[in-house]
Amino acid sequence: MHTHAASNQTKIILDGQELNLPNDVEVVNVRNNIMIPIRVVAENLKFNVKWDQKTQNVHIEQGSNALQLTVGKEQAKVQNNTVKLNIAPQMIKNTVVVPIRFVSEEMGLRVGWSNKDKIVTLTSNTSLPSSPANGNEENTNLIHDINFANNQLVVSLDQEVTPVITTLKNPERVILDFPSTNFGNMGQVPSGGAMGRLDTSDFPNVTEVRYSLFKKDPAQVRIVIELNNVNSVNYTPQTIAGKFILDLSMVNDPLPATPVNSGKKIVVIDPGHGGSDPGTISFTKKAEKHFALALGLKVQALLEKEPDIELIMTRETDIYPTRSERVKLANDLKADVFVSIHGNSVNAAPQVSGTETFYYQRENSKELANIIHKKLIKALGFKDRGVKNGNYQVIRETTMSAVLLEIGFLSNKLEEEAMMSETNQNKAAQAIVDGIKEYLKL
Repeated sequence: MHTHAASNQTKIILDGQELNLPNDVEVVNVRNNIMIPIRVVAENLKFNVKWDQKTQNVHIEQGSNALQLTVGKEQAKVQNNTVKLNIAPQMIKNTVVVPIRFVSEEMGLRVGWSNKDKIVTLTSNTSLPSSPANGNEENTNLIHDINFANNQLVVSLDQEVTPVITTLKNPERVILDFPSTNFGNMGQVPSGGAMGRLDTSDFPNVTEVRYSLFKKDPAQVRIVIELNNVNSVNYTPQTIAGKFILDLSMVNDPLPATPVNSGKKIVVIDPGHGGSDPGTISFTKKAEKHFALALGLKVQALLEKEPDIELIMTRETDIYPTRSERVKLANDLKADVFVSIHGNSVNAAPQVSGTETFYYQRENSKELANIIHKKLIKALGFKDRGVKNGNYQVIRETTMSAVLLEIGFLSNKLEEEAMMSETNQNKAAQAIVDGIKEYLKL
């Protein structure tokens, strides 16, 4: 699904100068990724672009930097190293479009996006301080290790270096440029302009940490920390015993504020996972987070028609509120009901199937679980795996009647197919709403 940002709306500004885009060129927004036609890359950004119609390959070069992308593929080649893209190049109206952020950053440009003004800002890297280039390797600092844990970036160097630190928005990024610095004895050293990446899957507020040799003469290493669902970030740099440490404190986008006391029953619907947390992966390799959100939004549409219910969603888009934030939201609202929506999985046993519903100890939660579970079984006809006591944070630490629904098994081929169908999602949504209303005696 993509939305068109018409050429007369979207502007691309390179080093302060607006690019004069042809009238027939459309910049498109695909799942929050800004995509530009390859002719803009060639004509306006002045990169060397070759298009192979037969293989659907796009080859982009500038100086020593070279990229190869393929229509429909979420992998790209950067100096012969394979890297993963957020989104694949696409063919739209017989025009090949590529993600502007990826192409531009790999070619050494900084990228900013103002969603409000629909402006893409590209900046050449020409102004960073660095030691004079005298070809003397003795003056080059070396990085031996890069780690990210506990919201701290730790860079091990052979001598003290103070990087130039800048932040960019949309998405929130912290950029560190280490002047007169190259990679030393590291396990994974990205070659010739390619990007190295750290595994940040355990850090929901961090999309990725990537690093590259940004300039060669003099050498300069760049590290980019890209953040997820964060509306502001503060950082504290320090150098201790040969290590440069950047301590980040991040402020998440606020969840909905407490509504005024309207006398209505407050219901919190929690589509599980989201953003950097995909949840389980289905039989056909789809993420649980998308199923949970699709069903959650159908429940939302039904509950919003109920005059006696004040509905709050923990998420309405592909973001990741932490489990603690979900709990705090429901408790701060003094909600009456909390329902968390999930899909189950046992990849080692794809024949396992059925619906199960969890509550945590409290008798009122057990009553809610029994009512919704019964209605889900009747609506979907999946195997009845029962109502169970479960020790999950979102139902354990919430103070109201709270349940966690495992609608069915995404790892089961037939059940996944049924769960992904609009018809069955509508049936499940109606069952959940009917259960909530029955429990609240509405």
